[in-house]
Amino acid sequence: MTNLYDNSSLVVIERHIDEWLAGFAVVNPAIVAIDRGDGDDTRWYVRMRGEEKEFTTVWLTLGQRTLRYEAYVMPAPEENIEALFENLLRRNERLIGVHFAIGVEDAVFLRGDLPLVALSENELDRVIGSLYATAEQCFQGLLRIGFASHFA
Repeated sequence: MTNLYDNSSLVVIERHIDEWLAGFAVVNPAIVAIDRGDGDDTRWYVRMRGEEKEFTTVWLTLGQRTLRYEAYVMPAPEENIEALFENLLRRNERLIGVHFAIGVEDAVFLRGDLPLVALSENELDRVIGSLYATAEQCFQGLLRIGFASHFA
């Protein structure tokens, strides 16, 4: 398998992502913070204030061939687990470019990958917007299934 992007190409992409995110923060009042991760991965955090969900944080991780993106949606359900997971699977059928997944400690995440050949400012904006909008639209309904007794 060949390396599609060498280190110098990835540095250029990294700089573009930094610039695009800085531009998004200027024009989007929902964005409250953008930060870079520490460690071996090239990773960004975009924190946005929501209406249904107080905050949604999108993590972007630059790989050699793809940009992985994910957002935490909710903790592991306490009840109605099968109904919640069925709901998530049915929602996955309608989603484009993102899917619900079970992550660490059985928490619910939204995840996806974008090939670097398709990465552009517009695509990055679409990815972040899709994660934000999906989390906002689904959050209350998912909580009411997975934590039903708290709403009784």
